[in-house]
Amino acid sequence: MTSSSVGLAAPYAIVRFRPGGSAADAEPLLGLVAGDRVREVGPDELGAPDLNAFLAEAPASWDRLRRVAEQADGTWHPLADVTLTAPVTPRQVLQTGANYRTHVIDLVAAGRAKNDPRPIEELREWAAEMMDRRAREGTPYFFIGLPAAVVGDDVDLVLPGYSDQHDWELELAVVIGKTAYRVDREHALEHVAGYTIVNDITTRDLVFREDMKEIGTDWYRGKNAPGFLPTGPFLVPAEFVPDAGDLHLELTLNGDTMQDATTSDLLFDLPALIAGASQNMPLLPGDLLLTGSPAGNGIVHGRMLRDGDVMVGAIEGLGAQTVRAVAEAESR
Repeated sequence: MTSSSVGLAAPYAIVRFRPGGSAADAEPLLGLVAGDRVREVGPDELGAPDLNAFLAEAPASWDRLRRVAEQADGTWHPLADVTLTAPVTPRQVLQTGANYRTHVIDLVAAGRAKNDPRPIEELREWAAEMMDRRAREGTPYFFIGLPAAVVGDDVDLVLPGYSDQHDWELELAVVIGKTAYRVDREHALEHVAGYTIVNDITTRDLVFREDMKEIGTDWYRGKNAPGFLPTGPFLVPAEFVPDAGDLHLELTLNGDTMQDATTSDLLFDLPALIAGASQNMPLLPGDLLLTGSPAGNGIVHGRMLRDGDVMVGAIEGLGAQTVRAVAEAESR
């Protein structure tokens, strides 16, 4: 699969890629994209032994790659000739639940109990008041994902055969720079190296435990199947995203728009998320902090993922990813 930088507004960004003709299981190279070209970068260009060590010095370390991006030597390849994969190798993945106001209101309405006597508009008003109160008085809700689920859109999304309730969740993801531990919101953005795109795939009927409802949510089973965190393809430096609190997100399914929102609908903004997530465990260089998914998930549309579906997730300035869904072999 070839790749392009359509939608990438930054003059350069980090990627991981396989040159044309490489085996699908070949170890990807760390690269730098500038326009429609890409080149490998290593310790000499990074000024650090690996990507996460480089990110630990951000934003100062980005100046090294700025100079590389301006070079016009013969080390560049056409971007269309390579295959891009996930641009990051996080040690930790933190996910934020119920963080878009409209999204939560829609979920409450979609999950309305059969014996609830309230008209649907009254139920939505109740949910809206609850979200506004949570934004004023509450704190963000975090859970953890498995780094092993992080993949690029160069691999198909295999839909496990144990359910037919697999759903999409387009999200802006923060990539941590220098270690953040018990930071306050005033200094939180100093710990952001950049941003990328994640589609946080969810198996809806496994989120809540039916066998022991007192336990509540089961995010391990609901979200952490192989390939359930398609990520990238670009890691965009934070300096090229001047207002991450007002970015347009759009996810299409087979060409139809399903999610169409902006990050201005977040209940808790990025400084609040970073500060909150850092209170009990350090956020490490290269870690991913997912910020939540906006309204328009499959559970609300009444349409879950099927074999052959193609999702395109785009976030303003960060490019786009194309994820192809296929049924698990034994369930076809």
